Amino acid sequence: MTSFSEPLVLPPPPEARRRGPLPILASIVPVVGGVAMWLMTGSLLGLCFAALGPFMAVASLVDGARTARRDRRAGERELAIARTRLEREMAARHAAEREALDARHPDAALLLQRPERVWRAVPGASDVLVIGRGRSGSGVRVVGGDEELRARAAQLDDAPVTIPLGAGVGVQGPEVIARAVLRALVVQLCLAHDPEAMAIVAVPSSEDEWSRDLPHRAGNGGPSAALRLAVVGPGEAVPAGADVALAYAVEGSALPARCGALITLTEPGWAELLWDGSTSRVAIECVSDAQARSVARLLALRAADAAPPEAGPVALAGVLQLNPASASGLAAAIGMDGQAGVVLDLVADGPHAVVAGVTGSGKSELLISWVTSLCAAYSTREVAFLLADFKGGTAFDALAALPHVTGVITDLDVAGSRRAVESLRAELRWREAELARAGARDILDPRVQMPRLVIVVDEFAAMLAEHPDLHAVFTDVASRGRALGMHLVLGTQRVSGVVRDALLANCPLRVSLRVTDAADSRMVVGTDDAARLPGGGSSRGMAYVRRAADVHPRLVRVALSSADDVSRIVEHRGGEPRPRRPWLPALPRHLRLEDLSEALTDRGHGGSTRLGLADDPERQRQEVVAVDRRRDRGLVVIGGPGSGKTGVIDLIAAQNRDAIRVPRDPERAWDALHTALPPGAVVLVDDVDALVARLPADHARAVLDRLEGMARDAAVMGTYLVLTAQRLNGSLARVVEPLPS
Repeated sequence: MTSFSEPLVLPPPPEARRRGPLPILASIVPVVGGVAMWLMTGSLLGLCFAALGPFMAVASLVDGARTARRDRRAGERELAIARTRLEREMAARHAAEREALDARHPDAALLLQRPERVWRAVPGASDVLVIGRGRSGSGVRVVGGDEELRARAAQLDDAPVTIPLGAGVGVQGPEVIARAVLRALVVQLCLAHDPEAMAIVAVPSSEDEWSRDLPHRAGNGGPSAALRLAVVGPGEAVPAGADVALAYAVEGSALPARCGALITLTEPGWAELLWDGSTSRVAIECVSDAQARSVARLLALRAADAAPPEAGPVALAGVLQLNPASASGLAAAIGMDGQAGVVLDLVADGPHAVVAGVTGSGKSELLISWVTSLCAAYSTREVAFLLADFKGGTAFDALAALPHVTGVITDLDVAGSRRAVESLRAELRWREAELARAGARDILDPRVQMPRLVIVVDEFAAMLAEHPDLHAVFTDVASRGRALGMHLVLGTQRVSGVVRDALLANCPLRVSLRVTDAADSRMVVGTDDAARLPGGGSSRGMAYVRRAADVHPRLVRVALSSADDVSRIVEHRGGEPRPRRPWLPALPRHLRLEDLSEALTDRGHGGSTRLGLADDPERQRQEVVAVDRRRDRGLVVIGGPGSGKTGVIDLIAAQNRDAIRVPRDPERAWDALHTALPPGAVVLVDDVDALVARLPADHARAVLDRLEGMARDAAVMGTYLVLTAQRLNGSLARVVEPLPS
């Protein structure tokens, strides 16, 4: 859309060029020279030369005037071109501004031209009523030019003229035209608001017949709506409790006081609008009785199409019996289509799925029911789940007890959720290794004994907002997961701009609950149907399902699971083995030396000095970190106060009983460092920077020289030097340089 904030600038008109002065000196010099030549030579040619002075002065004046006229004409042409260009840009901005206003405030004709906008009011725009088309203020501004040009820029012609919806409207004029204008306003409101958002609580007898089929009429489902519209005729009162009043009157009858705006019909197609103390001329919209009947039938059919296949919620317990037996797939019933069950197969219809839906549409309930149905149909040897909840951390709490669920990650544990997702790459490598070990090409080979892994993410967009780089992980899983038995089910409010094409192309199974943007509906199910689902409780749990082979999406009522469904599955499959977890637990908060002994001995490093446990989620490994004093020369540990430096010294001392621990006292430390060291000694110096700082300058240099010599001669002497410090200043840098770790 064109930006209206930057003003259009018209250059100033060219300034009139001042006429140059008479070249007196240039005129006199030839005269003086010519007379002098005549006096000296007596030749008449000198006098002729003297006559050139006045001629040159006149020629100079004529040339200056001609140049001024030429420059003025060129400036006027440039100004005309700039004005034409500015007027063209002004018209384009006005057109874009008008288009934006029409999109935000459509009248009945525009809504009928764009069926996808019916019952999909723009947030905030549903609080106004379009009276007609006329002149309104514009955001386009012009700097420079004349007053008329600036005034034209600040006015937008043929724009929608609106008033607040709650103000109420009265139409006054010839009865036939007044009723046609009133019908246009009613039709506009019925096209903009679905029956759950607006109810018509009163209609004059003259308009009763055509409006009888409107789903907004009281008795057709409208009384529970938030907005109550009353339409009254001459002499009729507005019912109490009505939020909006529309009325028409003929000559001699008064309009209700609830009508704050007055439309006075002046000529066919035009009227005067009196609102907020000012009068404006507007082109009004009229709808005939036949046209209104057609719109009422259209909306009645639309309401019937949007009605749920089932009158009320469907319990998952009654749907689970429809689960088919599939040895090679992951088929599960998720809901009902009328009297028929709806079964989705992640293997045959997938291998991956996208589930779209705004908040309150029932997206989380669908994911829970889908996982529950799969757990009821398959054992833990056949399928496992990794659940990710990024909308508060409680959506999947009810499923954590299922034996198939290997873990639930949430946005409340930022570090844990990230390492779990990063571990999916390691899961890919592990599964590839398992297939290679069995000599199989994919998981369908009977020689492969591992369950399929289904990764379910609720609020995929929220996860990417926190960790945008993880999109590459999911794209990798989507492209390689089919053969490896890894499946994605991604739930998100928005698809456009969230799920990239490379990932979406690998998700042929699409489910869309109600969405606010028709573009999202088209990306998911190929049509605008999901954007046309009405808001409110009746559409909660309604979804359009489209598989890769489907020509059209299928409207489904999603089944709701309960705690009893989960309890029955836990009771039935509680004895089955827990599936392998696709990621290792986080590092423990406290680690004992004994916890590392067995792991290190198993790797053939029983004589090494153990330091801790390293986490490598991308390889699904947690390995012991150790140093070998017989191979390495030493170790430097850097850390602030309370960070654990002394703990490292204690840890190494506990594993090397003959270690020499240099005291903190400067005098005793001097003696310890200058005593001959036995071969293979382990020397531990804690807070070496603080120790050096407490020594006199000469002694500090000597200690640093001694430590540097020990570090460089460690390999020859077989010693092992361990230093800790808060920071490495210039004097310590040469000491630690020879140490490898």
